[in-house]
Amino acid sequence: MQITINEYNMQNLQAFSELKKKDISALINEALEEYFINEEKKLLEKNLADENAMTNLDFDEFWDDVEIDE
Repeated sequence: MQITINEYNMQNLQAFSELKKKDISALINEALEEYFINEEKKLLEKNLADENAMTNLDFDEFWDDVEIDE
């Protein structure tokens, strides 16, 4: 596997590595873990919103075409 990091991100990695006294690999792993947590949260929220959009009917939509015989 080959990973390419742009110059801006590389400079930030080096600066934060020195600032936080952590190696660059640790910073990258922390950043990826945070990224995946946030993306999973977004997907779960989107799935919940999509599910709610399919099940949330207003009163008229719910009772539309319902016939009650007396």
